[in-house]
Amino acid sequence: MNKLVMNFLVTEGYVEAAEKFQMESGTEPDIDLATITDRMAVKKAVQSGNVEDAIEKVNDLNPEILDTNPQLFFHLQQQRLIELIRNGKIEEALEFAQEELAPRGEENQSFLEELERTVSLLAFEDVSNCPVGELLDISQRLKTASEVNAAILTSQSHEKVPDPKLPSLLKMLIWAQNQLDEKAAYPRINDLSNATLEDPTV
Repeated sequence: MNKLVMNFLVTEGYVEAAEKFQMESGTEPDIDLATITDRMAVKKAVQSGNVEDAIEKVNDLNPEILDTNPQLFFHLQQQRLIELIRNGKIEEALEFAQEELAPRGEENQSFLEELERTVSLLAFEDVSNCPVGELLDISQRLKTASEVNAAILTSQSHEKVPDPKLPSLLKMLIWAQNQLDEKAAYPRINDLSNATLEDPTV
């Protein structure tokens, strides 16, 4: 259980909590906790729309991350294009799309389709009614930031780092209990923070 908690704290970037948890539980993290701050700076830059800064920070951490992951690099460049469109820099956005993204689209069909979706934002004056308006949602930034975070984690641990396991296990527990509620009486965990089993009501 301690490994699951540490995995969550490291993956989500809670440095201080991970350090305290390490001292209290004796659980060693899989990566150096000092690297979390740099990784979170990259994630924060993407989430705030400062993609150029994020790319620079990724390259400072490990230039091979973007060199060996063309999909990640494309998504960062796509996010940069989205930010130009969001800020009303239409001419700069068109120039950037032609010079930086179009050549990648010629090499990869899925990149081309994503580029076409993104550039279609320019056709609408009111992007709130645009069929691809979700690209301008904060959720798009979060998706890109999460992808960058996972790539950095993978490069630091030299293995594929999955999503944090703890939230998934809690969701599975809740689902399983909901399924069992319909079929049987059993000792149930109602308070997940304490994980105390409660006797079934008879």
